[in-house]
Amino acid sequence: MRTNPRPLPPRATPLMPCKRAIIVGASVGIGAALARRLASEGYTLALLARRIDLLNDLCADINTAAGERRALAYPHDVTDYAAVPGLLQQILSDLGGLDLFIYNTGISLAAGLKKYDFEKDRRVTEVNYIGALAWLNPVAAIFQSLKCGQIVGLSSVAGERGRVGNPSYNASKAALTCYLEALRNRLSRYGVNVLTVKPGYVNTAMAAGTKGIFWVIPPEQAAKDICRAIRHRKQQVYTPARWQLVMLIVRNIPSVIFRRLTF
Repeated sequence: MRTNPRPLPPRATPLMPCKRAIIVGASVGIGAALARRLASEGYTLALLARRIDLLNDLCADINTAAGERRALAYPHDVTDYAAVPGLLQQILSDLGGLDLFIYNTGISLAAGLKKYDFEKDRRVTEVNYIGALAWLNPVAAIFQSLKCGQIVGLSSVAGERGRVGNPSYNASKAALTCYLEALRNRLSRYGVNVLTVKPGYVNTAMAAGTKGIFWVIPPEQAAKDICRAIRHRKQQVYTPARWQLVMLIVRNIPSVIFRRLTF
């Protein structure tokens, strides 16, 4: 229950329809870029992240640019699974419904090539995969009942193969990719679209200091590619697109060769 009432966005009406979206992981990087682009396309937004200061600044920028309240901020840690049902219901009430859900939250905590760290692996799995389940399951049930809606999950090209550098990150993204495919197969018969996004290297805090990265793109380019895929109701998108060909090659490298690589 809300303890501090605040002005809400304008409600959609038959004469003035309004698309509504939730972005989990919206304070920086791709999430923030998506928020700005979707707001410019007319969406009303619920933006979630741990950093409420960054969310408030982002919402203020979006609302000032729009000339009306277009974005609302909700502090949330995706590992607080118990909070999801109540928070989702609050957001649905605030927005007056839902058309698009985006799970963008992800972390990478590499232990090193010769080390193993369960606590880091657990944290990565909780944020990248279990947190996604906590949100996507109830959202899928809502969209299935409505027989409409779109779900977007931010996976990664890193989920295509098990690499020596960061096994838990690879595994968490592979699990998310598989789950999104299963969700797509289940929901497509109800008119619900599920989009799996597989970015390469994006200029975000996660990529900062990483050695050997290439084809680094700004978050705004990734957001542009994702929004185009949303409009066209695509099932999968690589950003930038050249990664699709690269991953086709990577997926077909024989294991006896792939295991010798160090990336």
